[in-house]
Amino acid sequence: MSAPPSATLVLVHPAPLERLVIPAALDGHAGTNRATGGVAQLAAANDLEAIRAWLARFADKQTTFDSYRKEAERLLLWSLVQLGKPLSSLTHEDCLRYQRFLADPQPAATWIANAGAGGGRKHPRGDARWRPFHGPLSPASVRQAMVILNVLFSWLVQAGYLAGNPLALSRQRTRKVAPRITRYLEPGLWQAVKDSIASMPQDTSRERARYHRARWLFTLLYLGGLRIAEVSGNTMGQFFVRPDVDGTMRWWLTVHGKGDRERLVPATRELMTELSRYRQSLGMTALPSPNEATPLLVPIGSTTDATAMKAKGRRATDGGHTVAPRPLTRAAVHTIVKDVFARAAGRLRERGSEYAARADLLEKASAHWLRHTAGSHMVDHQVDLRHVRDTFGHASLTTTSIYLHVDEDRRHQETDEKHHIDW
Repeated sequence: MSAPPSATLVLVHPAPLERLVIPAALDGHAGTNRATGGVAQLAAANDLEAIRAWLARFADKQTTFDSYRKEAERLLLWSLVQLGKPLSSLTHEDCLRYQRFLADPQPAATWIANAGAGGGRKHPRGDARWRPFHGPLSPASVRQAMVILNVLFSWLVQAGYLAGNPLALSRQRTRKVAPRITRYLEPGLWQAVKDSIASMPQDTSRERARYHRARWLFTLLYLGGLRIAEVSGNTMGQFFVRPDVDGTMRWWLTVHGKGDRERLVPATRELMTELSRYRQSLGMTALPSPNEATPLLVPIGSTTDATAMKAKGRRATDGGHTVAPRPLTRAAVHTIVKDVFARAAGRLRERGSEYAARADLLEKASAHWLRHTAGSHMVDHQVDLRHVRDTFGHASLTTTSIYLHVDEDRRHQETDEKHHIDW
């Protein structure tokens, strides 16, 4: 399919949904795939309103909302800028073309943030440098994008806004279960990451803060098996201590995670030691207080005022309420993790060309690799698979049975004995 005449490319550069102004000729009020019969269950008069109505269903689930908005936004902008047609006029052939586009968004200057420097840098949505992409999508990310868009189109058909789902004709592949997890770090590579963190400079207060933050973050991701969104969305006040059936005091972390599910993560002695180390580097008490609002990962410099006031015997307050530091965003946590992996990869390359392949693997790694790494290492050390399942939140926890309570205590003890970070 040839590109439309340049005169139809009304939008020069893509803009976020909240700032997007679409000409009437492209807003979809008369899209060729608009439903014409029956009773519409949606008050939306155009494509942008329809997308906003769909996204409103996920407003209370920030991670899902962000993911779904990103994919709907990309498709809408591509339809307007690249094809010069409304989203509600897209055909099956258009969707196939878009699928290929995701693997190589061109022209890069239009679609990829910081394209001249190789992409990858994220800009705020209000920044003029904002773009919908940060680089080409991997095959797995392309598949995930098309799954989300299929959900969007199906819902718009069900709501009586669209006549049909242009993606419904796509060949549905049966997903095969991978024989094993491949996105993880084997022990030698994991040691290289820890060595890299241990070698971080600590000459200035800011360098020391970065070192302590990186060490604590990787401890939390590895020993706790947390997802990156769970680091941003939980607080230190969710650590608590309780005696087991033998009277031993054991620390736990209540994690509010994916799908609004709650799980208990064993806070091993090593994890609590690292928590105390991190908190003391911030000028805080070694252990958190119940219901403390301090984020699990604190932005550098954000506790300075509170620490200074505490030293004078007062609490940092705002209108009579204790002020807690703002949590780091998921994007900020992701950047810290990628920076650590990049640093470790650089150190490997310095050791010679025979380490290039291992360095390449590290540069591809993400925070979720640490979750897979932790799970793989726990199984390698023969931690009971049921304990791994419960720690990682692969099944709901039930705490009403005394027998399950004993199982939890055993899980804590076994995790403590067999799953270490060994800084």
